[in-house]
Amino acid sequence: MKRKTSITLTEDVLRELDRYAGSGDSRSGYIERVLRRHFRRRARAVEQARDVERINAAADRLNAEMAEVLEFRAPGPETE
Repeated sequence: MKRKTSITLTEDVLRELDRYAGSGDSRSGYIERVLRRHFRRRARAVEQARDVERINAAADRLNAEMAEVLEFRAPGPETE
């Protein structure tokens, strides 16, 4: 369901909006498409940041485990 709303834009932004929307699209249609794309990108950025946090946490755990393994490793020819 669509709802009517009102926004105030500066003249230069309105001119750009008309230029980008062109004759094939309404201002509302163009703004809606741009906002939907923006919201998808924001959601994807949040998801990617969460993934990076998980990856970094896993890497920290694995690095700690590896340091522990190396600490208790039997000395070999390369450590003598």
